[in-house]
Amino acid sequence: MTNFVLLGTLVCLLLVSALLVIDKKYESRSLFIQMQKQEKMLDNFAIEWGQLQLELTMLTEENRVESVAKNKLKLIMPRREKVIYLKQ
Repeated sequence: MTNFVLLGTLVCLLLVSALLVIDKKYESRSLFIQMQKQEKMLDNFAIEWGQLQLELTMLTEENRVESVAKNKLKLIMPRREKVIYLKQ
């Protein structure tokens, strides 16, 4: 009789263990999928950052700034005596 009880207990423990393994495997897969999504977002942000850096470089080029100032804003270079230099 005690052998049957022991066998029943072992079978129950085996089933519980198997269910826990299945649950942890499912959780592991879910976390892996979530990690892949986060890595893809990180790649997209890196691409966007590179594009923004390139755009910033293009927009801050000296000749572009000067061209926009002259053509769109109709600014002119001040005379030499009107320029004030600041020192720290």
